[in-house]
Amino acid sequence: MFHRKPIEERIAERVAKRPPLKEGKHFEHRPALIVFCVVVGLIILKIVGAFVLMQSGLR
Repeated sequence: MFHRKPIEERIAERVAKRPPLKEGKHFEHRPALIVFCVVVGLIILKIVGAFVLMQSGLR
């Protein structure tokens, strides 16, 4: 339509330009690490909260 490459080709070119992932590094992007930590933190907070409610005798 506008004489652009298909989205798959554009994504493939962008991925090819990225440097290889460093050894021992699990998250390629900082926001991915932040989202992962927030999700894990919420899960831990929920479990700890449940134990606190059980210990206090509330239902």
